[in-house]
Amino acid sequence: MPAILKGWFERVYLYGFGYGLGEYNDKRWGDRYGDGKMLGKRAFLLVMVGWWKEHLFARGIAGPIDDVLFLINYGMLYYTGFVVLPAFVVYLADWFDDEKFWSMAIDLRQKLKSLSDERPIAYRCQNGGDYELLTLVLKDGLGDSSAPGFSLHVMKEELGGLSG
Repeated sequence: MPAILKGWFERVYLYGFGYGLGEYNDKRWGDRYGDGKMLGKRAFLLVMVGWWKEHLFARGIAGPIDDVLFLINYGMLYYTGFVVLPAFVVYLADWFDDEKFWSMAIDLRQKLKSLSDERPIAYRCQNGGDYELLTLVLKDGLGDSSAPGFSLHVMKEELGGLSG
């Protein structure tokens, strides 16, 4: 992320405001990753990149955009309890002419209008039973251990519900 955004997080996401210790016992291990001060509030990233979309997928030079954004989505937003929605990514923004700009603006307006209906990223909650309590390691049998990147920390739909 840009240094100015990192600085903002460091100044604003202070202990007691952005996150807190919470309770530590045999059922909970603090208030973070799905619990926390921002619990229930919705957030998403609006990202403009100067690369082609093809550069930011599994076989692209930079890897999947979801992996590139994971440390912000999961490590900053979800860490403090936000319900994280998929990012709005604008590719080759610096090459836009007026027509492309207004098309993107319409798409963004539509996303903003539908935020309350948009399905969030199904990150695994730290205290939801998917992680070993003290080590915070994903329990055996959850997720596809051969899956690339950070996808183990996102629940997939199986058997009609959200699960490993």
